[in-house]
Amino acid sequence: MALRFGTDGVRGRALTDLSEADVAAVARAAATVLGSGRWLIGRDTRESGPALEAAVAAGLRAAGAEPASVGVVPTPALAVLSAAWDCPAVMITASHNPFYDNGVKVFARGGAKLADHVERAIEAAIAPVDPAPVPVGRTDGLTHYREHLLGLFPEDALQGLRIVLDCANGAMSAIAPDVARALGAEVAVIHAEPDGRNINHECGATHPASLVAAVRSAGADLGLAFDGDGDRVIAVDERGEVIDGDRMIALAALQLRAAGALAGNTVVVTVMSNLGFHRAMRAAGIDVAVTPVGDRYVLEALAAGRYSVGGEQSGHIVYPDAATTGDGLLAGLRLAHHVRERGMSLHELAGGVMTPFPQVLVNVAVAERHPAIADELAEEIARAEADLGGDGRVLVRASGTEPLVRVMVEASTPELAGTTAAALADAVRARFG
Repeated sequence: MALRFGTDGVRGRALTDLSEADVAAVARAAATVLGSGRWLIGRDTRESGPALEAAVAAGLRAAGAEPASVGVVPTPALAVLSAAWDCPAVMITASHNPFYDNGVKVFARGGAKLADHVERAIEAAIAPVDPAPVPVGRTDGLTHYREHLLGLFPEDALQGLRIVLDCANGAMSAIAPDVARALGAEVAVIHAEPDGRNINHECGATHPASLVAAVRSAGADLGLAFDGDGDRVIAVDERGEVIDGDRMIALAALQLRAAGALAGNTVVVTVMSNLGFHRAMRAAGIDVAVTPVGDRYVLEALAAGRYSVGGEQSGHIVYPDAATTGDGLLAGLRLAHHVRERGMSLHELAGGVMTPFPQVLVNVAVAERHPAIADELAEEIARAEADLGGDGRVLVRASGTEPLVRVMVEASTPELAGTTAAALADAVRARFG
């Protein structure tokens, strides 16, 4: 496959489209550009993880680096370790994708996501390398992350709360329940028995139905669902209603503003955030900075403005005072702590934060990626926007992680959003399917 960075790293069908030789080549190029010395390697729970970890180590060694494996860890844990130990890192994961996909995310020293020009430099440096196994050091990857999180909260931060955690059979399975219990919560856990193939399968942040059922059955105060590598979180309130990233970010912005801690009176989101989010923030007198899709762009905007919180509708939520990337567990714990501090239910807190516009998202499979898809469909998009008037919006973009075109429409009614999205999806299929 063509080795190119997408929205968040390099991904493909593990051991076929994305081979061990491919991964080794990317790792070697990364170390060539970012420097040798010590490099950390983490992975999620996919069955292809150990083979690709060995390949990453071989690639790093080929560039003169010293690879050290931290084993199965969430992506935000690896970023914390990268920052604490001042060394670059490679995370082997395909995030929310099915088990048969995998990929690599690269962190620069300090746990920083890569800028576009650095990714292009790595792509230019890719060259074949022997992926044969090499000696790899081993180190504990979870203890430091656990202590880091516990240090951000009072000891009894979740005392008295009943929480259900859906760990997506992924990297949060071994750490999230432990941390929540250590902060005083009564915890029920689902989907925390990874077998290499069940990661994200009908569970986690992209499939919250089982969490909804578990929260209702347990009479819990709330539920939190992570994705396979733990950088996303979606919440469920005590009534079983899903609280997506937009609503969690809106609630966080209002909470920080009330505490006098919303820097620049601004929150950062991507172009995917619902029109209802923007209207709610405008009504609250909070400014919104908008970025392209991808939490690295959110991070860049947060750093440039020295802002306090930002994220994506999908559940990537970034608190730059405590993390260098999206951290699902951190964001979920802060939400739960806020519920306890206010003495209100999550439904009471989040229910009236914003009124989302009906939104329809259609994923259209295409033979190859079309990064300039919006330009190529400019006429069709303009017609759709004219039909919606001022009460809706259209977004058509190429997926940065899969061979898909994503068509998103928001409108005043679900029916109008659906028919508009279907017409645009048909236009995509006719020209690029």
